Amino acid sequence: MDIAYYPGCSLKQSSSLYDHQNRLIFERLGIHLREIDDWNCCGATSAGKTDDFLAMAMPARNLGIAMSTGLKEMVIPCSACYSRTLVAQKYLDHHEDLKEEINSGLAQKIKGEFKVSSILEVLLKTLETGTLLEKAVKKPSLLKPVCYYGCMMTRFPFDVPVPDDAENPQGMETLLKAIGLQPIDWNYKTNCCGASAAVNEPETAMNLMGKIMKDAVSMGANCMVVTCPMCQLNLDAHQNTFCRDQGIMERLPVLFITEVLGMAMNFSVEDLQIDRHFVDATGLFRELEETGAEKKS
Repeated sequence: MDIAYYPGCSLKQSSSLYDHQNRLIFERLGIHLREIDDWNCCGATSAGKTDDFLAMAMPARNLGIAMSTGLKEMVIPCSACYSRTLVAQKYLDHHEDLKEEINSGLAQKIKGEFKVSSILEVLLKTLETGTLLEKAVKKPSLLKPVCYYGCMMTRFPFDVPVPDDAENPQGMETLLKAIGLQPIDWNYKTNCCGASAAVNEPETAMNLMGKIMKDAVSMGANCMVVTCPMCQLNLDAHQNTFCRDQGIMERLPVLFITEVLGMAMNFSVEDLQIDRHFVDATGLFRELEETGAEKKS
């Protein structure tokens, strides 16, 4: 099965680990990710704050390119890219004049039916078909994860249907329970991590991240599982700083959902490139490889 793939800027730079894991995991699940040609930045939050037209035109161009492939669906792993692209698509569906104006400047036009999917939507389909359970041969039983969605996955700037519960999403929990884990219920799963405010308002962002980490630790978690590369980068790269400043003694690996599923699929630490985290995750995964990744019955 082929599906269009929009990695976005983060997955080609600071979160290239996530891009690598996506390709590895999806290929094992029988899904070939076809990266769209000549894609551009979705605009993220910056375009929306700068120019309303640009905020729609940038993801619209990517949509036109994806539609021109003849495929019917595109998966977008980054929560910000997913939000911007889905919002642009739905907005333009209801504003034909703006769609025509944008289309007039595009080589590949926006036309016809096309599905924009998050990584969780596509992974959940593999669970429904039985493919995920067939490939997930081990249970990473030492993991005590909290699932962190952040604020972009289920909150949109206007009325767009949300593919999960906006206040208490369960997509990651459903996947992790299916491979034998017991995700921990907690209070901060959809709170904002500060996103790009970590650059221009670091004190505010560090305070937000500290609250998230304190709750995860207090609930007994030994790792966090995410889908958003911005959330992962913030909570991983800045963890030593905000934990030190806020008196948090513990450190938690911040894992992409692909890493946990990859371990269940019997990929090694080297295969998944788990050594590329700021907060060490290799120790936990080495222990899983040696003693804790039980064979599923």
